[in-house]
Amino acid sequence: MPVTTLSAAVHITPVVIHTFFSHGKRKAIKYKEGNEEEESRDDIFFDQAFNIVRAFIELGIRNTVESLQAFTNTHVPAPYWAAVSPVRIPLSSCNAAADLLIEWFGPEELKHVVGGERWWQVRGLDGLDAEWITQKEYLDHGDPIPEDKNKLSKEDKDILRMEKLETVMLYVHGGGYFWGSVNTHRYQIIRFARKIKGRAFAVNYRKAPQYPWPCPLHDVIAAYLYLIDPPPTALHKPVSPSKIVFAGDSAGGSLCLTALTVLRDMGVPLPSGAVLISPWVDLTHSLPSVMQNTETDIIPPQGFLAKPSPLWPVDPVPPKEGRAGPTTTDRPPEPGHADTLKPSEPRLEKDAKGDTRKHKLHSQEEMLQENSTSHENGDSSKPGQDQEYDIDHWEPKPPKVLMNDSDATPLELRSQIQVYATNEQLTHPLVSPILQGSLGNLPPLYIIAGDGEVLRDEIMYIAHRAAFPQDYPTRAGVLRDARRQKENVEKFTTPTKVHLQVFDGMCHVLTVFTFTESAKYAYRSIAEFVKHVTNDPASGQPFPDVHRHPSRSSTHDLDEQYPGRSKKGVPSKHQKAPENQEVERVEHNGILDEVSDVVMFTASVDELAAAATSTAEERVIAGKAKDDAAFVMLRDRVNIYGRIRPMEPREEIPALQIKASQIGIIKEDPCTRWWKGQQEWDKRFMKKAERAVKERAKIKAKAQRLLENARKQGLLLVREGEDRQHPRFRDASEARSTSANPVDGTIQEDRRWGPLDLDDENPPLSAIAKRRDTLEALALLKKSIYHSAPVTHATVPKLKPSDAVRAAFDPHDDPTRPPKQSVSEQQRKANIIPMHGLRIWNVLVSYFMKEKAKQAAAYVRGVGERAGERAGVIEEQKSTASR
Repeated sequence: MPVTTLSAAVHITPVVIHTFFSHGKRKAIKYKEGNEEEESRDDIFFDQAFNIVRAFIELGIRNTVESLQAFTNTHVPAPYWAAVSPVRIPLSSCNAAADLLIEWFGPEELKHVVGGERWWQVRGLDGLDAEWITQKEYLDHGDPIPEDKNKLSKEDKDILRMEKLETVMLYVHGGGYFWGSVNTHRYQIIRFARKIKGRAFAVNYRKAPQYPWPCPLHDVIAAYLYLIDPPPTALHKPVSPSKIVFAGDSAGGSLCLTALTVLRDMGVPLPSGAVLISPWVDLTHSLPSVMQNTETDIIPPQGFLAKPSPLWPVDPVPPKEGRAGPTTTDRPPEPGHADTLKPSEPRLEKDAKGDTRKHKLHSQEEMLQENSTSHENGDSSKPGQDQEYDIDHWEPKPPKVLMNDSDATPLELRSQIQVYATNEQLTHPLVSPILQGSLGNLPPLYIIAGDGEVLRDEIMYIAHRAAFPQDYPTRAGVLRDARRQKENVEKFTTPTKVHLQVFDGMCHVLTVFTFTESAKYAYRSIAEFVKHVTNDPASGQPFPDVHRHPSRSSTHDLDEQYPGRSKKGVPSKHQKAPENQEVERVEHNGILDEVSDVVMFTASVDELAAAATSTAEERVIAGKAKDDAAFVMLRDRVNIYGRIRPMEPREEIPALQIKASQIGIIKEDPCTRWWKGQQEWDKRFMKKAERAVKERAKIKAKAQRLLENARKQGLLLVREGEDRQHPRFRDASEARSTSANPVDGTIQEDRRWGPLDLDDENPPLSAIAKRRDTLEALALLKKSIYHSAPVTHATVPKLKPSDAVRAAFDPHDDPTRPPKQSVSEQQRKANIIPMHGLRIWNVLVSYFMKEKAKQAAAYVRGVGERAGERAGVIEEQKSTASR
């Protein structure tokens, strides 16, 4: 059964029931054992939400990639209190972003690492979908609309009314790079817009595996350029970079960080800051928490697998030698590394001679020693060498896995392990930004992570890398293989100012769980950061004072009404907290200072509130941080009630003790776990995989027939060097189809490339731009021929009648309009039933929040009534005494 609202309900209902009983049982055991340690999952609402989200992701990976994408990219209506205005970022902005990336990569890297400069610019839609989002209460509907704009739709008029909201959050959603959309995250983004009292701009970037790296990165950069340099057709005015903050979660957080490095390298004005929520920055899974925190996170232990379909995996049926196994090839690559995408001349010559002699397979230690010697002698695969060779005569060897036992023969991977990028691309700094040559000279970063998530270590590591680049250098092999990264180490040396917060007991992307105290604190702190860097960028202090007194309800400010009250995590004036619980640690150029936060929880809430108003300079001893330029990093831990405490010294954090040579390499434990999970999937879905292979062959035959008919009907392409003025070519303005829909059938001047322009390119095997064996690839091909042709097409042929009749009976096609494009790019409309699973989730979350608000309000009323009764008793006693 595909991922639908019904299937999700069927799958999740038993989980809800089981959690209800297991939660009570677990708390009873804790009570019986006298265990008073408070955990995030002691809250029944969080425990239920945690298991629901984890169950939904498990349902997703038991279905096809297309099914999960379609469900999470189905349009969900916005709530009545939000103003949501969809826009389409035009091809001109996408082209500007492409030019920037082409210059960043350079011709050699484009050819041998990316696979070309054209395929990732091919898209089905006439641009990129995005949304302007804010609260309706922030719009003044009394503002006059210019007369020439009166015919605009309500949504377009709202864009004009948003202009007075200067602060803009450019939000990039998460979802493992292959699922999720503006629909899954819209309620979170609305909350951010309300908190920052500004507007958000959410981008629905293309997803892998149909549009793998660097397609999503291309789209994020296009969205930023659209904001700061809008085309004439845009309704908004140029937004100053100083008023923009990047924000993203998981894969979206990594895309934000990666886009910042590209903009920095190319000299484009940077935004004022970035919020990274659980960013996925290491696709090799080389740090320990990826193995240690599987029980406390929502991410599946075996990673994101999928039920086989014509689209994914690349090999539905496992290769004869298996998806992984003991290595059958000697060096290169060395253990732990993927092969280089650009071979050395000696190796190329050796492969061209057909050297098929069997080599003795060495142990891992012997391979590493031999590779080390080869590097010293210059006889290795150094991608930076300047030489000519024929790439068609060479293919990378499978990556070898770094084993725990140095005497073992390394495993080698024979299948693609990540949806987003090929195995050889996983260590590229624009895929795994943890391997960036430099993370310096970036705008201030506010980075948050859950202590229970599998990505915790890589998040902590990259935060410290940005703030202390000299202490956490990039692995030497990365710099050797990438010219630009080597230059960046020397070019960008100014430490980036970072605020890192790790939340106790929280899982991946804690902002999903909006009703928890941790999430409320995170939303509030993110909003303060955004408002601070956009409204007061010249202050010199990179972060606002986020050290507040206890988390407050979003609907009732209980602390202000009853400052002396006591609640969990908030000592009253008569209570004491554990010694040193509220000591702030701030690092300045690597020096750790401990500063009492005026009181150490021995004061009242009012006194704590007064202390919280002190500036960072006032709280740092000896004036060591009075020069804001010397400020480097804030490091906090946040408990389940939204109270902060200092993070332990760097030398006590295991993830920060790992050598640079061990970062970003492929290791045995996570690979073995993925391999076992994939073996289970291959066994469970063996027949489905075989059907997927047959389906591919049928679709490929359809594509071939489509191309043959199009050529017979007059399809002509402009080849390089040909003259467009030749009589056989029609001018673009005249090249119209005679199909039933007069709007379509044009050659678009801003559409540079199509699926028929990629003969000399080598995109990843999953990319639909050059594929002909999936329904989505077929839809993309048909649209580029008959509806939205690139400038390389000289004609737009008329659809053959027999093809039109066939299209009328095809649920995936239409004879009068362009076929629906990939669900990884184009939103789907909801079915007849207007209620969608994503909307149900948001309704449930809102319900839980309202229930907690009611409880809080009842508590306040109770406190007030009891206070009133006590006041009456005291007054009566005074009256009696006076008498």
